[in-house]
Amino acid sequence: MATDALTPIEDYALIGDLRTAALVGRDGSIDWLCLPRFDSPACFAALLGTPDNGRWRIAPAGGARSEARRYRKGSLVLETSFETATGGVTVTDFMPHRGGESRVDVVRVVRGEHGAVPMELELRLRFDYGSVVPWVRKRDFGLSAVAGPDAVEFYCTLPLENRDFRSRAAFEVRQGETHAFRLTWHPSHHAAPRPSDPLSQCKRTDAWWRHWSGQLRYEGPWREAVERSLITLKALIYDPTGSIVAAPTTSLPEQLGGPRNWDYRYSWLRDATLTLRALVHAGYLAEAAAWRSWMVRAVAGQPEKLQIMYGIGGERRLTEQELPWLAGYGGSRPVRIGNAAADQLQLDTYGEMMDLSDMARRAKLEQDDEAWRVQKVLLEHLEDHWRDPDQGIWEVRGAPRHFTHSKIMAWVAVDRSVKAVEEFGLDGDAARWRTLRHEIHSDVCRHGFNAKRNSFVQYYGGEALDAALLMIPRVGFLPPGDPRVVGTVEAIERELMQGGFVLRYRTQQDVDGLPQGEGVFLACSFWLAEALELIGRHDDAVRLFERLLAIRNDVGLLAEEYDPKTKRHLGNFPQALSHIALVNAAFRLAAAS
Repeated sequence: MATDALTPIEDYALIGDLRTAALVGRDGSIDWLCLPRFDSPACFAALLGTPDNGRWRIAPAGGARSEARRYRKGSLVLETSFETATGGVTVTDFMPHRGGESRVDVVRVVRGEHGAVPMELELRLRFDYGSVVPWVRKRDFGLSAVAGPDAVEFYCTLPLENRDFRSRAAFEVRQGETHAFRLTWHPSHHAAPRPSDPLSQCKRTDAWWRHWSGQLRYEGPWREAVERSLITLKALIYDPTGSIVAAPTTSLPEQLGGPRNWDYRYSWLRDATLTLRALVHAGYLAEAAAWRSWMVRAVAGQPEKLQIMYGIGGERRLTEQELPWLAGYGGSRPVRIGNAAADQLQLDTYGEMMDLSDMARRAKLEQDDEAWRVQKVLLEHLEDHWRDPDQGIWEVRGAPRHFTHSKIMAWVAVDRSVKAVEEFGLDGDAARWRTLRHEIHSDVCRHGFNAKRNSFVQYYGGEALDAALLMIPRVGFLPPGDPRVVGTVEAIERELMQGGFVLRYRTQQDVDGLPQGEGVFLACSFWLAEALELIGRHDDAVRLFERLLAIRNDVGLLAEEYDPKTKRHLGNFPQALSHIALVNAAFRLAAAS
């Protein structure tokens, strides 16, 4: 790890350039960075727990945590302030958004605020998740390093001591002094790119983010939280293709010390669709159009080979591997890259895709005839397979089941297709689809509702609850006032609440194929806030929503899960789904307010 003690997940902040991202700790250490893309082998991977893994730390000598840190307003430029006995210093971290794919820059600027502060710098370059030590050479500007396809130039005006496959420097910063450092990645077969002035780059990067965030259409309460979440979601978009990663990290555990460690650096159709819902609500239609184009390219081909997730370029082969040389965060093993869930059947994906298309039409996004043709082919396939068991929204690794939420989202796929014909005049067999819509609806109400429990249940014939069922009124399967909806919301509130937040479900090895135990799921907790609003319990919804806002870290970020007992974040970080759910809940609660 970055220090002898385990650095809490929530102690990290995100910087990025819309192609990849880095995690910066409160101790001044960059412990995670994949180059040149989100899903590339890591250059800095200290987060995954080996003593000699890659990291880049700049901090006061002797070690210190930040006294304060913040993002600049409306921006992804991070400022971390340290106070010591002899003075104060601020470290500014950012990644310029260049628009190309052959260069990545990470820039760190150290500014003396008052007094004089002894500082130390340590750089350990490691590729392929810590397994490759590059060939490092001294240069007039600092050093260069190369390993296979990857080359890095490190620009540093300080004298560097290079020993034990790491580089160090000690320096002092006085009031008004500035030291700038730049790490530049480029393909090793290309010449090193020319450096730019870091202070000018900082201004341009800050202005770019402020211009983007300034387009936000939201005037309700909690604006700061909504804006920060949307900036985070934007940072998780891979700009060259328009795809969206679920998180920039892999194998941060949902259960500390356990095996629930997954690679989230891919684009789930479901998560990306929900992200675009949040962006469209906020007025960011260009991102919706770019993602729709990516989606059409990614899913093109035989409908029976639709995947639930793809690589950020649309890649289909996401072979899951374990990396035995990595100890994992807090001993959470195995560390995985790739994701075998790409091969699962998850019927809800069809519904999410059709729902986004419906939303895009209602937002008056330009019609894409090719996208509609792809949807019709997918719907024909769903028509023949909606009765199949699947792995469900939570990607269980146990046997396939008839998950109620999956069937509901199959209904959504058909419903939105009917509306595309009836309300928007697109060509399609609406009469046949109406019959299918009724058939699925009746099947779910007959087999997915447990009258004894007065609640919909996780899978047909079972009694377990599932927080995904909170989506029922939101997608329009039943109206919010329906007694079955109210009963489901109240049952989840009664039985899946833990420490004031919501579990996805009660983990059972026979269902999900893994040992029991994980944190509360933050997206589900926001879903409950929305559901409470929909059934008329506005004050309860606001209380839950604000309780969720209170557990964001100091710069407004959320992981996937949370442990109410230890007050620690769990899972990959920052998690798109958590921030999506925050934005969507804020819009609903603000409208009611």
